[in-house]
Amino acid sequence: MDNKVEILAPAGSVESLSAAVAAGADAVYMGGSRFGARAYADNPGEEELLRAVDFVHVHGRKLYLTVNTLLKDSEIDELYGYLLPYYRQGIDGVIVQDIGVTEYIRSYFPDLPLHASTQMTITGAAGAAFMKRQGVMRVVPARELSLAEVAAIKRETGLEVECFVHGALCYCYSGQCLLSSLLGGRSGNRGQCAQPCRLAYSIGDGRPADLMSLKDLCAIDLIPELIEAGIDSFKIEGRMKQPDYVYTVVSMYRAYADLYYEKGREGFAVDTRDRERLYTAYRRRGYCDGYYKRHNGKDMISFSRPQGKEEPPQRRTFEIQEKINGNLILSPGNRAKLELKHKGSKTVCEGMAPEQALKQPLSAERIEKQMRKTGGTQFVFDRLDIRMDGELFLPMQALNELRREGLACLEESLLSPYRRTEDEAAHFTPDEEGRAVVQKSETDRPAVMAVSVMNAEQLKAAVSAEEIRAIYVDSGMLVPAVEETLRSLVQKAGESGKEVYAALPYIFRSPTAEKFERKYALLLELFDGVLVRNWESCEWLEGKGYDRKIISDANIYVFNRYAKQFLKKTRIESYTAPAELNAGELKELGVSDCTFVAYGYQPVMVTAGCVQKTTGRCTHSDGLTYIKDRYQKKFAVKNCCEYCYNIIYNSSPLVLLNQRKEINSLSPASIRLDFTTEDAKEMQKITALYTDAFIKEKDIRTPDMDFTKGHFKRGVK
Repeated sequence: MDNKVEILAPAGSVESLSAAVAAGADAVYMGGSRFGARAYADNPGEEELLRAVDFVHVHGRKLYLTVNTLLKDSEIDELYGYLLPYYRQGIDGVIVQDIGVTEYIRSYFPDLPLHASTQMTITGAAGAAFMKRQGVMRVVPARELSLAEVAAIKRETGLEVECFVHGALCYCYSGQCLLSSLLGGRSGNRGQCAQPCRLAYSIGDGRPADLMSLKDLCAIDLIPELIEAGIDSFKIEGRMKQPDYVYTVVSMYRAYADLYYEKGREGFAVDTRDRERLYTAYRRRGYCDGYYKRHNGKDMISFSRPQGKEEPPQRRTFEIQEKINGNLILSPGNRAKLELKHKGSKTVCEGMAPEQALKQPLSAERIEKQMRKTGGTQFVFDRLDIRMDGELFLPMQALNELRREGLACLEESLLSPYRRTEDEAAHFTPDEEGRAVVQKSETDRPAVMAVSVMNAEQLKAAVSAEEIRAIYVDSGMLVPAVEETLRSLVQKAGESGKEVYAALPYIFRSPTAEKFERKYALLLELFDGVLVRNWESCEWLEGKGYDRKIISDANIYVFNRYAKQFLKKTRIESYTAPAELNAGELKELGVSDCTFVAYGYQPVMVTAGCVQKTTGRCTHSDGLTYIKDRYQKKFAVKNCCEYCYNIIYNSSPLVLLNQRKEINSLSPASIRLDFTTEDAKEMQKITALYTDAFIKEKDIRTPDMDFTKGHFKRGVK
């Protein structure tokens, strides 16, 4: 096979970078001082990272820069100056989460390869195809996908596919988690996750257990199947781990990928001792082979820490030197000439002319010994031919200078193909405040009151509420059992002048798409538009020629004006303000063209895991479970069996009744109240309070209840 799978290693430090290259990694992914999803790693500064780019290129490897966090509008213009030095140096790609960053890089660095991070929650070929049209060349799909789903992405899009094969697994679909953010203000979307999911939770009166702590991934036994599925890059997680861990894991995946190419599936087998070495390199939660062959299950959960000890870190020197060939030509009266060759590159340098020796001529052996002193450089001589014409003398210093200059010239020759000029980037045109100019959309109109509902009882209450002008109906109601009730209530809503939207599933994998093929006629018949929560839904609707209104939910993050510009190139007509921006940041962004969520139990996780199945058995029907944390706070867990995922909601609802003036100053197009576990009576009470506050502009006292203001005041770092 000509195109062998890439072994992609984590590099949270320069030492880990050296370990990865020494172990045989084809590429590394690394963060700089900003905008990376591992804010607490030992990330290098600019000069150190520039040297790292050169280091990997001298050794024929690649470096992908992680810019995989969400950028606020006040930050995104700093991205040009941050990226430019690395762009010039020749970084091989940028891993991104933010659709605004995607738009920004396409605008200002059009030839810089873009990789869609797993934080973009790409769960199928449709989402990957959507990103391909936006200029993405590689996708890192959700870790929850099966081998068949991964193979379909490769087969149907032709994009490069990068999949995790080893390391920590998040319980939540990456990019869909606000648990750390809303509980403690440390946002996973900003690289600061505090991992509260790793703590103990309980159900009912049960004992606390690590219900959401997944075992680590180890897919080394699946290498033949992963390669045959068309995966282009094996990604190893671990930018927070030590260099010795990186070396051990990379060397194992390098060796066994090579074994497959040498002996095929029939000759492939993982030695038990090697598997144990992998396990002992980091032994915290136990190991499983991930989602490649299962959708979920309690065997993936690390209910307790495994027995045994980690392998103690070894004191290794991760030095790697490229083997080069050289010719040194010496003759009296002519300048010394050093020719160096490596991987198709050839350089010639000249030094001081040797003289005819009067007393002690230099021997070829002594000259060779001196020239081979390449320690501290990235090169070592494999073959060195010395041609001498007669008995000659040349100072050792002159030989040293010739060697240093020759190696420097060779290094530059190897690196020059990677270099880019600033002219190759688009010109950055700032406004008076130093910001790139992108128009904000501003309109001044009264907000529309909207609600989202989960069941027929709530929908009936919403239809009866005169002030509510828009209703979002959860996709869980698009089932035959309630179809007639749904049809009747939606008809009544239309007769009273209300718009009704179908809120499509949070996760839209291929089985869900197949179900919606049968539901599509109902979508067209009943609803004025749809609320989308993923890129797969957008692509599916595009393929159907859907011509109604499409609104994106808050989990399609619009953190900056470039994200708004990105959406304008799609069929999405309006968006929902993200939960992690505070009032000032929303003001700067400009949200007069969006929906603002002012009430509700906010989703903190969307997960392929099933709490019911983990703690008992799956009921195969939608329902609610409650889990409690160590402070006895209860989190509702909705199992969406129709589409096979769980939604975990915050323990306290978002209530912003007393922020009416601040919210009104933002002039959002609509105010949305999200109802989840509330019954009709509770819903009517909350709706009445918000109607009084936002429609009748009364000063309302917040009810005596446990609630949160979310990030409206504090925001995230």
